[in-house]
Amino acid sequence: MNFGVGRWTLGVGRLLPAVTKTHPRIPTCTYRLQFNRWFTFSQAREIVPYLNALEVSDVYASPYFQASPDSLHGYDITDHNKLNAAIGSRADYDAWIAQLHEHSMGQVLDFVPNHVGIADSRNQWWMDVLENGRSSRYAPYFDMDWEPRKFDLRDKVLLPILSDQYGRVLERGELQVRFEEGTFFLLYGERRLPIAPGTYRYILEIALKNLAGHKDEDFYPQLQSILTALEYLPKRTEADPKRIAERIREKEIIKRRLERLCAEAPQVQQALEKVLAQINGKPGDARSFDILDELLNAQSYRLASWRVAAEEINYRRFFDVNELAAIRVELPKVFDAVHRLLLDLVSTGAVTGLRIDHPDGLYLPGEYFEKLQQRCAKALGIALPKDGRAIYMVAEKILTGSETLRKDWRVHGTTGYDFANHVMQLLVDSSAEAAITKTFHRFIGHSVPFGHLLYAKKLQVMKLALANDVDVLGNMLDRLSERSRWYRDFTLEALSRAVRETIACFPVYRTYLAPGQPVSEEDRQIVERAISAAKRRNPAIDESIFNYLRDVLLFRFQPNLDAGGRAAHTHFVLKFQQTTGPVIAKGLEDTVFYIYNRLTALNEVGGEPQQFGLSIEAFHERNLDRQRNWPATLLATSTHDTKRSEDVRARIVAISEIPELWRRSLQRWHVANRGWKRMINDLEAPDASEEYLLYQTLLGTWPMQANGEPEPMPSPEYVERIQAYMAKALHEAKINTSWIQPNLQWDAAMRDFIAKILDPSSRNKFVPILLPVAQEIARLGAINSLTQTLLKLTSPGVPDIYQGNEVWDYSLVDPDNRRAVDYNRRRDMLQALSTATPRKLQTWPDGQIKLFLIQRVLRFRREHADLFQRGEYLPLRASGTFSECCVSFARRLVNKWIVVIAPRFSSRVGFPLVDERWKDTIIELPETLSLAQAHDLFTCRPLPLRDRKVKLADALSILPFAVITSL
Repeated sequence: MNFGVGRWTLGVGRLLPAVTKTHPRIPTCTYRLQFNRWFTFSQAREIVPYLNALEVSDVYASPYFQASPDSLHGYDITDHNKLNAAIGSRADYDAWIAQLHEHSMGQVLDFVPNHVGIADSRNQWWMDVLENGRSSRYAPYFDMDWEPRKFDLRDKVLLPILSDQYGRVLERGELQVRFEEGTFFLLYGERRLPIAPGTYRYILEIALKNLAGHKDEDFYPQLQSILTALEYLPKRTEADPKRIAERIREKEIIKRRLERLCAEAPQVQQALEKVLAQINGKPGDARSFDILDELLNAQSYRLASWRVAAEEINYRRFFDVNELAAIRVELPKVFDAVHRLLLDLVSTGAVTGLRIDHPDGLYLPGEYFEKLQQRCAKALGIALPKDGRAIYMVAEKILTGSETLRKDWRVHGTTGYDFANHVMQLLVDSSAEAAITKTFHRFIGHSVPFGHLLYAKKLQVMKLALANDVDVLGNMLDRLSERSRWYRDFTLEALSRAVRETIACFPVYRTYLAPGQPVSEEDRQIVERAISAAKRRNPAIDESIFNYLRDVLLFRFQPNLDAGGRAAHTHFVLKFQQTTGPVIAKGLEDTVFYIYNRLTALNEVGGEPQQFGLSIEAFHERNLDRQRNWPATLLATSTHDTKRSEDVRARIVAISEIPELWRRSLQRWHVANRGWKRMINDLEAPDASEEYLLYQTLLGTWPMQANGEPEPMPSPEYVERIQAYMAKALHEAKINTSWIQPNLQWDAAMRDFIAKILDPSSRNKFVPILLPVAQEIARLGAINSLTQTLLKLTSPGVPDIYQGNEVWDYSLVDPDNRRAVDYNRRRDMLQALSTATPRKLQTWPDGQIKLFLIQRVLRFRREHADLFQRGEYLPLRASGTFSECCVSFARRLVNKWIVVIAPRFSSRVGFPLVDERWKDTIIELPETLSLAQAHDLFTCRPLPLRDRKVKLADALSILPFAVITSL
């Protein structure tokens, strides 16, 4: 690809203020950083000058509050009011913030209000609940069902943390009680769990008995006194606030007394150690564990195998992750406790924007955003603006289909998943849909109706992963129906099935009905649509049951329902809304997206892989809508959540441009590799669908050499990455193996298959016939990537760059996309742009052309921020031979303007996509643009215009993209 340009400089351009007093700071571009123990505050400080030179305005930080020490993502926060020591100290943090402010840069922080990490004993709230049960001051903080249908779990927390069944783990001696500083606790591996003080008597009574020969010693009556105090300690089920306060006070006094007694009387310490050695049991002697079993059964928690979580867990989680417990941030005291440090950072200007994680998990998302904006205004010492938005805030809201962000939310937009999917669909050649679909179905041996697959997998998720979450809804609805003589005949089973079927048919992640508020037309249509679909799929279920559920979900209260009944009705609706999102997320994102592999570039969060392509007109409509309603929303192409990086998807989507080559290649590859498959239970491993996914993955990630040729053989590291990715993909698909029931033979067959087909020996028959296709896909993918990058940088919204993606990045799903970024290399490449020549940019595989595109447009955005924040959006139409192969629009604000020209379907035009290959294709510029001194932003060349028409052969004579402006 011969991309020739002149010289340019790295000028910093106009810098934005870090804080304003009347309006929130709106970034011109964010850059996502993933903090963990391998990337710290100090390292972030070191790259601030580089990010500033790249023309990034705001760092977009992953969560960095206290989390599990080994956390690579930070979403398992254990204390919202402490910084993560693994990332750095407060001094390190302040130095980083000072460096940002020195460069007039802001910080958008990813904040997690929905849940906390509970695998780490440093979560004091959770430890307190485990120690004190319902009488814990933090018990109301968690979304806990203390009265589940299973009687044995009443007033207990189910802890599904054991690797095996409880009895087996117990009698293997893996559960051990320890004693330190007056406190007994349980050790399971590296996990530490509290022992309720009221149950210390199981240990102390034995110790007292063993010390009977020392009754004359001073310590003996003291130990008796401690046991007496334990008898009078308020129970862990206490509800009276005064008695709870007494328990909190007295249990700590008892611990201090016991610690002091052990320090003063070594005989007591020795007696306790002897008792612990006794009750901790001896493997092989089952009866030796009886006392320990009795002690553990007396706790506020019930230990269980991790496998029982789906059916019996009684605390709400983040999706089906047992280690992430949901918190009730809708309660004022919880909100205050969670946001204390955050608001302090906002008040000092350290945090200038917020990304709110998983708002669909919140009880009342709209109310949360409103309250948080009010608190931010107070922290900043400003009056709340009329639009209710005191600070820049985006919501991690996943939109599906024609769904739009709720306009009454006090946010500036989404985190950009929607844009990522729109721009990817734009690059799909829809004319190839029939051919690609036919190839997919023939290769895997059967058709895959997307709608039916999604419905089936949602039901599977509700059975295998979220069974109890949905069962709770059935129980709530059953109790509600019992309040009316009209509905009491509905059985629990029928109501539960109606709930499951309706959730399986839900067309979006959730609705947003709120008590005391009118039901929106959007929510009404969603509920009606889901109920209608559930009825069609279940003609054997009494229609009146679905009608009843519909009326409940739409806040149509039963006649003569008392206040308690109305409260129960409201609570059911809000809990139902919290449940639909996890079901579709697990069913779609984490299951279907690993099965429906027709064109995997479309299998992204919020994506619709059943749709094959988006017209230029539809893309413009989405941009216009965003400009009207959400001009400051984030625009993403890669994130920490994407299944594949933007550059991998840009390659894979190019398959739609070469359907016949794809079909022929699949056949050749399959024949070449069939000998490396295994037969497991009369089935070929890997199966055809897995093989189909693997070939797309190889094309999307195959490394290229500096000369534009594909690497003749992959490195061992690359092979390991592909093996790790495919292992995860197979487990998520849950067809032949899974996380819950791993098929070790199948896993090994997939791993060995990859190793064999990528074997570097000269006997390899596959790689030589893969390389020509990989080279073609890499070329087409490079053009696609440059196009989506340019569109992201110039469309209405705030562009976001995921760490490292300013050059080519061929990462896959996490943890692959969280590998360390080589910032030294990127810094050198950026500095080299100031002296780059056309010849230097001819080596497009090094990614410098992408870096150049980003840096040059971002510099222009910083210099003309008002044009992008307030300028109108004007769709432009191309005409001529390749009119379908380019996307063009203008941004205009008074006399300021740009015209963007970006190619698509480059295989039709020919490689390298510049100069006369465009033939007679032209774009006509509107009369509202003053064309005096019109030139290309990248090359600074004046553009020849005739009758306000731009020939693409002129506009794209040097680079395969253009931004025309008179500025």
